[in-house]
Amino acid sequence: MGLRLGFGLQMQQTQRLIMTPELRQAIAVLQKPVGELGELIEGELLENPCLEVEPKDDPIETPVPPMEARKLLDYLASDDGNGGGGGAVQSGEDDLTFEAYTATVPTLQDHLTTQLYLSGLKTKERQIAEFLIGSLDDNGYLKIELPEVSESFGVSVEQVESVLRVVQSFDPVGVGARSLRECLLLQWATIDDGNPLVPELIEKYLDDLAAGRIPRIADALGVTPAEVQEAADLVRTLDPKPGRRFGADETRYVIPDVVVERVGNEFVVIVNDAPIPKLLVSRQYRNMLDREADGEARKFVEEKIQSALWLIKAIEQRRLTLYRVTEAIVDFQRDFFQHGLRYLRPLTLREVAEVVGVHESTVSRATSGKYVQTPQGTFELKFFFSSGVDGGQGEGVAAESVKKLIADLIAKEDANDPLSDQSLTDQLSRQGLRISRRTVAKYREEMGVPNSGKRKRYV
Repeated sequence: MGLRLGFGLQMQQTQRLIMTPELRQAIAVLQKPVGELGELIEGELLENPCLEVEPKDDPIETPVPPMEARKLLDYLASDDGNGGGGGAVQSGEDDLTFEAYTATVPTLQDHLTTQLYLSGLKTKERQIAEFLIGSLDDNGYLKIELPEVSESFGVSVEQVESVLRVVQSFDPVGVGARSLRECLLLQWATIDDGNPLVPELIEKYLDDLAAGRIPRIADALGVTPAEVQEAADLVRTLDPKPGRRFGADETRYVIPDVVVERVGNEFVVIVNDAPIPKLLVSRQYRNMLDREADGEARKFVEEKIQSALWLIKAIEQRRLTLYRVTEAIVDFQRDFFQHGLRYLRPLTLREVAEVVGVHESTVSRATSGKYVQTPQGTFELKFFFSSGVDGGQGEGVAAESVKKLIADLIAKEDANDPLSDQSLTDQLSRQGLRISRRTVAKYREEMGVPNSGKRKRYV
């Protein structure tokens, strides 16, 4: 019996998600925080001639500055160099800006170099000092070996060491150290109050001190734990990172994508679209479609107009999605917005997605990297999504709320007999929170709070 083969046609209907350029653009727009979205739009304006920014209305009259600013402007205008004068602000002068009243924080290298040129070092020594200053990290520690420096400049290690001591005499005290111990000892040398235990703790017992092993140190030194505690408190007044208050201007300014304002007993959600220019399709290019016959020019204009319309639609869809997601978060977290962090409840992306009627991934994209300004402060939208513990009576309590409760309990504890993780667990249990000791320890560590042994005070 032979095997028979045949050919045939069969129709089958299937569904597939195709990532079109328009869909990719909509996803990219949704993911962008308000600051980055402005950059994306600027790029599109450069590439698409059919896309234009809607002209703004005629500028309104500039409002009068606040009273304090007005007094300052009047003072500057009236100051003739002799502490008098009755002049007024003259029109036509350059407008004063916020930057005029702010100062740029110098970098650590700038701060030290200024002192270097007042130190009186000779040319060769100054060059070595400049090299050493350039080899400091952001915390003020020297990250190069002295023999390497001596070889580079053709001088002895002793000469480099001598120059380093000059750099170490600069402000901030402790800069130029090669280790934490050296840094602390440099600082203590300038404020020595006669306590002989302090340098000994720094030189020999920093690890034990960090671990809170006060009794062990006391036994080794033959003194009381209270004496060690007193010296330890002095050590903690020293700065282990003397250079950290300097550095490049790395201030990060957060622009909220959404604002939640309280109006009476209700909360109003406002999407911040002020930094985003309002877009429209160029009327000139739309008119071209009526004049142009079929051809390459018409095809080009049609594609660009379609692309512009998709971008405008994606921006509006982003605004609507962000509004609805934030509105759902406000509904879920109403107690938080009214009363604060302690009332934050557990929330998942799925819960919000079901209310908004979108996929979880859409909620994730809409909240990632975006901030909301609320009556309780400014938070990342992701902040409102967290796991929690059973708070009894069928309601959960968010992890951030539990951390706040733990912090409050620790703040009220007896420093001579601090609360252990088990004691914290027991107290939370009495408040109706079902939580394990391991979870309490995890939350405590996430908050950067040391264990009870390290928190114990000896007086």
